[in-house]
Amino acid sequence: MARKMTTEEREAFLAEPRVGVLSVAAEPGRAPLTTPIWYRYEPGGDVLVMTSPGLRKTRLIEAAGRFSLCVQQQDGLYKYVSVEGPVVKTWPMTKAERHAVAARYLPPGISEAYTDAMDEAHGNNIAIAMRPERWNTADFSDVAERLS
Repeated sequence: MARKMTTEEREAFLAEPRVGVLSVAAEPGRAPLTTPIWYRYEPGGDVLVMTSPGLRKTRLIEAAGRFSLCVQQQDGLYKYVSVEGPVVKTWPMTKAERHAVAARYLPPGISEAYTDAMDEAHGNNIAIAMRPERWNTADFSDVAERLS
């Protein structure tokens, strides 16, 4: 059986640049909205996601007042962290903030070009900060060690 990560392990894992999968309650009669998303997290802080105002995802987060995020390591020994909590703040992002998120996922030069292109295509993104309230984790490295 997989072991639960310690607080330090789960926070360090979530802080790594991974594509998250965001889930939020949807309209009655529909399954939760689940979508990949870029995010930023520093241990002990809030989870920040970047999105465009007016999108269905954004409207659903505003209506629910909370969302969950799941990240995983699928190469090598499988691990995951799932975190859920309330939205604590929303604000229009500066270009520097948008670039900081893009730079977690894209190499230098491309991250700047991406930020410029997204500004032209979609206007300003917003940040939505979620305070981690409930965590679920699994680390299968112990299983692999016992089997080897």
